[in-house]
Amino acid sequence: MKALLVALAVMVWAEAGEYVLLTNGQRMHVDSHETNGDMVRLKLNGGSIEFRSDLVAGFEAEPAVAPPAATQLAAPMAVPTAPAPAQPRSAKELLDLAAERAGLPPAIVHSVAKAESAYQPNAVSPKGAIGLMQLMPQTAAALKADPYDPEQNATAGAMYLRELLIKYQDDPHQVSKALAAYNAGPGAVDHFNGIPPYAETRKYVNRVIDDYIKQSAKVKNTPSNATN
Repeated sequence: MKALLVALAVMVWAEAGEYVLLTNGQRMHVDSHETNGDMVRLKLNGGSIEFRSDLVAGFEAEPAVAPPAATQLAAPMAVPTAPAPAQPRSAKELLDLAAERAGLPPAIVHSVAKAESAYQPNAVSPKGAIGLMQLMPQTAAALKADPYDPEQNATAGAMYLRELLIKYQDDPHQVSKALAAYNAGPGAVDHFNGIPPYAETRKYVNRVIDDYIKQSAKVKNTPSNATN
């Protein structure tokens, strides 16, 4: 995907620990960022995500925390205890986080993952698509993501879906075209100027949209969202 390819250029690194303000109103914490022409790379959790700089409204430095003042007498050294092992996030938690990072409704990301892998982080298709969001190796490479890492897979897949939605944002069939491009590739959608005449792709688009509508209805009708 051209929008996510990185050109060779001198990159400017920001100081670690900052907040990114996106044009859609989202605010997310990252370790650092770098700019490269019209692209911005966000580094977080040992990985990185790239998207166009026009999606970024600005950056805020993370407030510095002053070190504690030294005391004259050192306290007795405590016996270190082993930190509690981090609890791995569930597939659904990773997809919620990925949707937040991409600025997408969680329901659409969940619907794609459900159709792609049935929420199986270790899923590998006969065609070689990998993980929760079934990224092809070349797509994952363009997104600078490790497709075998569930968190990177979910985040990269959501970012890729976002890029496809942006690509077709002025089209009355934006969502169906973006989903078809996710399944069959943007080239096929552009060639046929719509959903390609592939039975698999057409079933996929209908399945994702139907599930998205159902999930959105559930969220709308939860007690916390209900009106009196």
